Amino acid sequence: MIEFTLPRRTFLRGLGTALALPFLEAMLPARLFAGEVRKRFPRRLAFLYVPNGINMADWTPAAAGPLGRLPRILKPLDPFQADLLVLSGLTQDKARPNGDGPGDHARAAASFLTGCQAFKTHGADIRVGVSVDQVAARMIGGGIRFPSLELGCDRGMNSGNCDSGYSCAYSANISWKTESMPMAKETDPKAVFERLFGNGSRAEAAEGLSKRERQQKSVLDFVREDARRLQAKLGATDRRKLEQYFAAVREIEQRLDQAKAEAKKPDQDGGLPAQGRPAGIPKDYAEHMRLLCDLLALAFQADLTRVATFMLANEGSNRSYSMIGVSDGHHDLSHHGGNKEKQEKIHQINHFHIQQFAHLLSRLKEAKEGDGTVLDHCMIVYGSGIGDGNRHNHNDLPVLLAGRAGGTILPGRHLLYPKDTPLNNLFLSMLDRIDASTDKLGDSTGRLSQLFGPTRNF
Repeated sequence: MIEFTLPRRTFLRGLGTALALPFLEAMLPARLFAGEVRKRFPRRLAFLYVPNGINMADWTPAAAGPLGRLPRILKPLDPFQADLLVLSGLTQDKARPNGDGPGDHARAAASFLTGCQAFKTHGADIRVGVSVDQVAARMIGGGIRFPSLELGCDRGMNSGNCDSGYSCAYSANISWKTESMPMAKETDPKAVFERLFGNGSRAEAAEGLSKRERQQKSVLDFVREDARRLQAKLGATDRRKLEQYFAAVREIEQRLDQAKAEAKKPDQDGGLPAQGRPAGIPKDYAEHMRLLCDLLALAFQADLTRVATFMLANEGSNRSYSMIGVSDGHHDLSHHGGNKEKQEKIHQINHFHIQQFAHLLSRLKEAKEGDGTVLDHCMIVYGSGIGDGNRHNHNDLPVLLAGRAGGTILPGRHLLYPKDTPLNNLFLSMLDRIDASTDKLGDSTGRLSQLFGPTRNF
């Protein structure tokens, strides 16, 4: 029997450190466990973006309806079939030229979460629209430590000409706070870690970090006394959950230490040059992504944020993937011209990215929350603003939606929508599920049907 109620926003504190906690049974009054009231857990949104389109022949399920055997690219998601919707037929019309000529890559990223046409410029007068994540952050971010979290593996660029007269800001950002202000994304996992678990003034946080590094200590060492006092009051289930959470935090710290140790070694994996790579960014691109995924999962689990975006690479990226045997540039390969060898290499890259998405889903599904998991209370979008990279089309986009949004989404299906259904209709439907409804977003025309089942909608 739980004899006390712990506030949901409980932090374990130490010098320059504030360790937020995952949901514990002690955070609910005892009567909830007697079934008198059912707790509504927070619902979270995340949007993961991949560049240059997908090899769609290896992506699209054979038929609409219940998900059966997943296509080749999606095979890493086999363990999550019951948590997954494959959405076909969705379009981002504002990524099309609409009279603006070439620049599909820049428009693809800029319009992906906004549904707005990017103003064609490579000067300071950039303009597109407010993205769905920032609409959500404004409406549900109050009282949350971080209203939104922006992550990426490639550095942001807000100036320069990156695509046929379009500013680099368009192809390097998917999150827009205002129509002319992209949200800077954080690429260094170490910096994300310190942001999530740092506390106090900038000077105090810096002092805490310096002391930890000098003495080779963990953030857990700095909150140990708080943790002991708390654990003495918890039941066995909560103590076990807290130990698992601490273990996850410590594992990330150790991986960050490993990245720092390797930072000066020559780079042969297609990532940042050793000289320009921050110490917290691993040389290995997969490990870079996994660290950011794990930090995102911890941020959701500890309710540090409920809204996140993650660009696995900037749009138009020509990164090579020698770690999986593909030495050609991604963008170059996307213009495959029907060449089977190039298409197979694109398949390998697409499959590699999906493996990282599966890693994130596994972390969210491992985190228990009430009688379900954190993933059950999430909506995680994965997709691209380009369909086939060779065609540069922006209709029938590759879009996945994982999670159940607290039981308001029925996954495990392939949904096929009419031609040119706006992608932003999905985003309106998602906003409804976090009590952040709005009448219109970008080029939306209404809500997306079928998300809760073939005949019933949310």
